[in-house]
Amino acid sequence: MSDNLARVAFSFEPEPFETSAPARRGFRLVSPTPSRRARPRIFYALTAVAGMAAIMVAQLLLSVGISQGAYEISSLQSSQSELGRTAASVSEDLVRVSSPQSLAANAEGLGMVSNSNPVYLRLSDGAVLGAPASASGSQAGAASLVPNALLNGSTLLSQLPADPAAAGAVAITSAPVVPAGLAAPTTR
Repeated sequence: MSDNLARVAFSFEPEPFETSAPARRGFRLVSPTPSRRARPRIFYALTAVAGMAAIMVAQLLLSVGISQGAYEISSLQSSQSELGRTAASVSEDLVRVSSPQSLAANAEGLGMVSNSNPVYLRLSDGAVLGAPASASGSQAGAASLVPNALLNGSTLLSQLPADPAAAGAVAITSAPVVPAGLAAPTTR
């Protein structure tokens, strides 16, 4: 071993090259059964493209469904706000018509007069409190002692036409149409 080290370390002689050619390898059969044919790569590409197309169509349909729901919500919110304004207007009209000044003006319009000598009935024993006396017609206009500015221009019951069809009112002749499954009261 020391010879080899010394020869390698101190030798400047080139070593001869091997001139012999490597032995040829022969082909041999790996498996005795014939191998299956490999699927073409185009099949995988078409499967991937079809999968992507299915995902895109599903996403598009989902997006359309969600936006349709948003439009319905927007429509329902606008109709809800419109109904809220209508309810507020009707409530305001009800307060205006049920005010004491409106009731007194309608009573005067129907020919009633206010009594300056009120009488009260006690319900517990049926006793009459006060001295009953007939009202005189001299107190006409007593309803306007405390004016109500909201009543200006409103129509009194005595000014309404007797025939509702002549006033353009629509009479309901049949029961309202109600979807199946909902109970509806009968109106007369």
